[in-house]
Amino acid sequence: MEQLRDIIAQLREHCPWTAELTHQALTPYLLEEAQEVAAEIEAGIVGEPLRKELGDILLQVVLHAAISQERGEFDLDGVAEAICAKLIRRNPHVFEPNGTLNPKESTVEEIDAAWDRIKAQEKAELD
Repeated sequence: MEQLRDIIAQLREHCPWTAELTHQALTPYLLEEAQEVAAEIEAGIVGEPLRKELGDILLQVVLHAAISQERGEFDLDGVAEAICAKLIRRNPHVFEPNGTLNPKESTVEEIDAAWDRIKAQEKAELD
């Protein structure tokens, strides 16, 4: 990951095309890459081809994080921190609110219902 961050930083500094990228300019590429991953999975193509396609999505995430870091908004570590916090919040059958592991027996239905309930609560708090 550190090498990827460094490569993106160098491209943002020394490649005019990459330096001009914005969130808006990257959006079509992000969608295209996500569709390519979905198409491969649906076609049963996994292994090395999937690894490469996932790398293309990771590139999009790192580019968006780099742009945001340049704007003083957040960085890649902040992106990882946000998803870690979300996973802990939305999986109370595995984690305590502080992130301590505490697995509890739950059915898939209970897990799905809890995920949806917590997601709805998060959305309500933002509104």
